[in-house]
Amino acid sequence: MRNYGEDAKLTSRRSATGLVLVMSAFGLATGKANGAALPPEQKPTLCDDVCEKDLENVPMVTTESGLQYKDIEIGKGPSPPVGFQVAANYVAMLQSGQIFDSSLEKGQPYIFRIGSGQVIKGLDEGILSMKVGGKRRLYIPGSLAFPKGLNSAPGRPRVAPNSPVIFDVSLEYVPGLEADE
Repeated sequence: MRNYGEDAKLTSRRSATGLVLVMSAFGLATGKANGAALPPEQKPTLCDDVCEKDLENVPMVTTESGLQYKDIEIGKGPSPPVGFQVAANYVAMLQSGQIFDSSLEKGQPYIFRIGSGQVIKGLDEGILSMKVGGKRRLYIPGSLAFPKGLNSAPGRPRVAPNSPVIFDVSLEYVPGLEADE
């Protein structure tokens, strides 16, 4: 039986390698073309420059599992019960700040069932204690992130196995739960 998923991975790797070789030949892989630096890529974020500066003064919370987080904004709505669906926006980054996934670029919140294993453990745990309308930066240790790693999408960095990752997440709504009035 043919495994098309594996074929796609091999094709992606070959394509990505070829792209890197072409980019290197033109000096693009290093961020320079004809000796000039390229402008940084602008990607939508949940935390702008002011937010980043404010986060320096926000206390870090560490859970028993090793998950750490800082609240960017505390929500006023309900917290999601285990088993309920949630709609959340997120920006997923390596520790270097390189974005490897983002719901903002897809133009709609990601909807999943909380506590059911549909997302990585650190994201599940981090959202469970949030309130609707809240924003949080999650510092997720490798054991709660991608134990097997995550292959990169085109133009995105790869996540190595057991690498810590950072998620900025906003809990948009919990379908079926009304906000406290």
